[in-house]
Amino acid sequence: MNRDGNRDREGGTVTVMLVGFFLVIAALTAAVVDASAAFLTRQQLNSLADGAALAAIDGAQGQEVYEQGLGELAVVDPQVASASVADYLAAVGAHDDHASLSYDVVSDGTRVTVTVSARLDLPIVPPGWDADTLVVGRSSAIAPVV
Repeated sequence: MNRDGNRDREGGTVTVMLVGFFLVIAALTAAVVDASAAFLTRQQLNSLADGAALAAIDGAQGQEVYEQGLGELAVVDPQVASASVADYLAAVGAHDDHASLSYDVVSDGTRVTVTVSARLDLPIVPPGWDADTLVVGRSSAIAPVV
């Protein structure tokens, strides 16, 4: 009771505030953990894309190099590039690490761009969030002739 004889009207507000702070901390923790998992997965996919792009450029070494020369940039056959990327991803076991891995290879003749993507199951799924998200890694490579 306060000095006027009325009951204290603020009783229990500390409990409500503590529950509110706990919910905010839990939501922030979930967001940070999920964002960290997505960041690390993107780094892995970027690394895979880097290696795959270099493997695709490596496919420029073929019969046409000996018959026609290279010029300033090596010419990359899109079918050879795509096959090289598939071989590289199989060799490093990318599909074992990322079950839903998919890739796309685009070549304009001298530049190869590899995009790899995979679904990430989020470690903490707050109510209302999707349980997984798509993470994408991308890399490009060219082969200058020196």
